[in-house]
Amino acid sequence: MANGDVNNTKKLHIVMFPWLAFGHIIPFLELSKFIARKGHKISFISTPRNIDRLPKIPSEFSNSITFVKIPLPNVDGLPKDAEATMDITSEEIIYLKKAMDGMEKEVTDFLEKNSPDWIIQDFAQYWLAPISAKLGISRIFYGIINAWFISFFGSFENMINTNNCTSSPKLEDFLVPPKWIPFETKAAYRLHEARWMVESSQKNVSGVSDIYRSGITIRGLNAIIVRHCHEFEGQWLKLLEDLHHMPVLPTGLMPPLVESSSDEKNESWISIKEWLDEKPKGSVVYVALGSEVTVGQSEINELARGLELSGSPFFWVLRKPTRSGNTDPIELPDGFEERTKDRGIVWKSWVPQLKILSHESIGGFLTHCGWSSIIEGLMFGHPLIMLPFLVDQGLNARILEDKGVGIDVPRNEEDGSYTSDSVANSVKLVMVGNDGKIIREKAKEMSSIFDNKELHDKYIKNLIKFLENHKKGKN
Repeated sequence: MANGDVNNTKKLHIVMFPWLAFGHIIPFLELSKFIARKGHKISFISTPRNIDRLPKIPSEFSNSITFVKIPLPNVDGLPKDAEATMDITSEEIIYLKKAMDGMEKEVTDFLEKNSPDWIIQDFAQYWLAPISAKLGISRIFYGIINAWFISFFGSFENMINTNNCTSSPKLEDFLVPPKWIPFETKAAYRLHEARWMVESSQKNVSGVSDIYRSGITIRGLNAIIVRHCHEFEGQWLKLLEDLHHMPVLPTGLMPPLVESSSDEKNESWISIKEWLDEKPKGSVVYVALGSEVTVGQSEINELARGLELSGSPFFWVLRKPTRSGNTDPIELPDGFEERTKDRGIVWKSWVPQLKILSHESIGGFLTHCGWSSIIEGLMFGHPLIMLPFLVDQGLNARILEDKGVGIDVPRNEEDGSYTSDSVANSVKLVMVGNDGKIIREKAKEMSSIFDNKELHDKYIKNLIKFLENHKKGKN
């Protein structure tokens, strides 16, 4: 739709309300910008500290995107000033969900006063379902991850039943593809990953399980939107529609743009670029395990020794999570940095990840398999060396290995531990091994889908058209 067409369409008011994790808040903000560019008004709800920590948005959005700060109530067990998952340990996340439930009254007041056309929400705020129904507001769930993760839990009835002790999933349920998947797939969890999944399907201090939250959220929706596309594993989109009997609209993969201007003068980028410029094309393995994965000391040691043994040049981003009370220093094996200083660098602060991945010296990506990181890696055609930890990461690794674009680092099934040898062998195979040639080629081919801006923009246009044509009061 051309910008001029906006005059023929009523300007929509859309409320965006992500879960309190920056891995959710940022994709919600990116989608908000796409919608705002088409002339619609966005109210973006989060907590004061989260909104203050967001990157500054371009001035073109000053009239179309409004940030709505709703304070998080105090909850026993949640550290003071903690407002996002990055501020806390994984054990404390249940208290953050309980605190978010305490935002209900102020969010309801805002919705009553402003009567938006749509609310686009995350999985956690299951209490929005009855409120939006009562107020006549159309509602969408935005799954910032892919369709196979949401499909893995079955229908919303199935999800809701998990709150009942007798039907909550068992460990073995996660170790094989679920019976409702009608096609061949490798989508299943390893034993060490499945324990986390079982926990998420059990009631916690908030009174409900995460899967129950998702089930109640999905029931009664107008649509589900998901960061996925038909050109890559499109069969999962149809399965999601069949499971929930409602429209499923892919947003496309929303490949991010490599920002040029702001980083060029950035001192960090200047020194990183100088280092990368000296390395041969496609020789460096970029290592980053996300900002919220807590990696234990023994795992860091094995990863370090593995990188050393591999012989490959590496750029390793090793940031300590910023959470409260986290004072333990990250320690690397004795002499590691000295021994590898000619071919490796360990960077302990923020980096412009997209700029690094776009540099021609990068030849592979050792990743925790978060969906955003996978999209960024495959945009540039980098083969993946995969070390998944939680949530959707294990499923992502199985499917991407099956697609031939990377390998899952071998690990102990029981506790998820890995050895320096398994890391070194995986890096060597993907970066230089003859057997890895086909992986490197397939990953390169994948960039024609993952980096196809025109393709993904069409998905966004279709989504906006859906919002314009299906708002309340319009059939």
